[in-house]
Amino acid sequence: MTKRKKVSRPVSLLSFIQTVRAGQQTGWTVWILVGSLALVSLLSGVNWGSEKHIFVAGQIADADVRAERDLMVEDTIATRQKKKRAEEDQPLVYDLSMDAYRLFQSRLVDIIKAINTGGTIATDPALEKFAAENNDVIAQEVIRELSQREVQEYIFKKLLPQIREQLANGLVWDFRVARGGSGGVLIRNLDNNTSMLRTDAEAIPDAQSFLGELSVRMRSAPELNESSRKAIYTLLSTILPASLSLNREATQKNIEEATKSVQPVYYQLQRGEMIIRKGDKVTREQQLKMQSLFNSYADPVRWRQVGGAFAFGLILSLGFFMSPSGRPGTSLRPKDLVLISVILVFFCLAAKAMMIFGQRMDSLRMINALEIAFPAAGAAGLVSMVFSARRYGTMGLILAFYCALMFEASIPLMLYYFLGGMLATWLVTRAQNRQDVVWSVIPLTCGLFLIWIGFFVMSDNITPLEIPMQLIAILISSFLSLIILFAISPVLEMAFGYSTRFRLMELMSLEHPLMQEIMVTIPGTYHHSLVVANMVEAGAKAIGANSLLCKVAALYHDAGKLLYPESLIENQFGAPNKPDRLTPSMTALILLSHEKKGKE
Repeated sequence: MTKRKKVSRPVSLLSFIQTVRAGQQTGWTVWILVGSLALVSLLSGVNWGSEKHIFVAGQIADADVRAERDLMVEDTIATRQKKKRAEEDQPLVYDLSMDAYRLFQSRLVDIIKAINTGGTIATDPALEKFAAENNDVIAQEVIRELSQREVQEYIFKKLLPQIREQLANGLVWDFRVARGGSGGVLIRNLDNNTSMLRTDAEAIPDAQSFLGELSVRMRSAPELNESSRKAIYTLLSTILPASLSLNREATQKNIEEATKSVQPVYYQLQRGEMIIRKGDKVTREQQLKMQSLFNSYADPVRWRQVGGAFAFGLILSLGFFMSPSGRPGTSLRPKDLVLISVILVFFCLAAKAMMIFGQRMDSLRMINALEIAFPAAGAAGLVSMVFSARRYGTMGLILAFYCALMFEASIPLMLYYFLGGMLATWLVTRAQNRQDVVWSVIPLTCGLFLIWIGFFVMSDNITPLEIPMQLIAILISSFLSLIILFAISPVLEMAFGYSTRFRLMELMSLEHPLMQEIMVTIPGTYHHSLVVANMVEAGAKAIGANSLLCKVAALYHDAGKLLYPESLIENQFGAPNKPDRLTPSMTALILLSHEKKGKE
């Protein structure tokens, strides 16, 4: 028989969340973490800066004004002008239809037919309508001239083809209507559904100019006299239509689409950019930048930033609960989440306070120095004394993200904080005693300097004149990180009951009272514990576990044997075997009780 291959099914998001909740014993304390993320996200969007200078165009600035954050400034006037140009560039839409010529021809035929059949103004509707559009005297004169055979032949044989040709090419009634913008005229032929763009809108004739052209042509016709030419001119000026009609709806629609597609004109305002120097005359563009900067600080809270920061914080915090394989990680205790929340809020508040202090000093150099001096590396190193690599790496990333937001900085500062924090955790986790931690300030300072070089290259708001102040800030950051490790780690041990690396180092010392008692009272067990501790330490290092914690646990794993030293054969050294005088059940009870007594 062939075995069926087990097909792995994708785990849904809901089932994954349920699995995580089942594997974690955090209880209600998970909401403390969520509340802390919401608090620091709100804090990152709060405007607590100093009062901003603003000057109007034409005024002499009495102070330097720099941009304290990256900002996109819209030039509304330039945007309106750009939209106006786009509107002017749109062609007028005209509809071309030969229906106008067909109606004109039909009416002309009706008038000539009525004249030839002896109709009068009083009896024929076509003549009556023509007379109503003029007056009776003029109408009678026109009718008399049009009754001549040579005049009718001229109209139908020579004049009508010229009119048809012109109407087919396009004719407007008023030349002022056809004068569009620089976009010309778009002629849509309704008869064959074609379109043609004419940039020479001035070349499109109107009815008056065309009638003038026809009048010139009629002067060279020998079969027409002065009265006949006037009669034909009067007739055409009355019944000649325009074949081009302005489509206002289509024109307006094109204009609206063109103006909507116009991108606003923005000025890129970068953090640290000098907007106006003291003593300079303010231009309109500089006034616009200062107004936009002032408006960005006018709102007490930037809610979009708060929402985005909270969403990113929730996503990053999944690293506390998930393993690198994507499965739920080891269980977190309630005090773990409380500790994470306290550290997050404390250091974010400190970063915000330093940012506000720099703004009150009204000095961008001070702000740049304070953000470098902030001991984010010490915060990450402090967490590494309690948690495993996955969790202190997640904590370092979240701290770097939120602290960069507090300083209203961008990606370079966040990378500086994160890489500095990972360097600090690497140094702390490899320290064997407190002296090693003290001397780690030297490689930490050198590493922060190398990271700062990348930060300096990527930053546009740090000038070469600030380099000495920046180097001092790096040194301050290293010493503050060292102070944080020594000052707060005892608080963690006492308040939360954690065994930090410092505490584990103290327990590993042979001078510890419990270790000395084991050494003297149960020397055989002590030797056994040393062998096990060395084996466990080597195994932990091989698999990447916490070798210090494993070694200390192995040293004290048989501490419960202190209560019955003579009952264990490794501590008798040739003395009588006490369990020989006891029942087997009692002997087993004594041997098994050392684990419970060791915990106590």
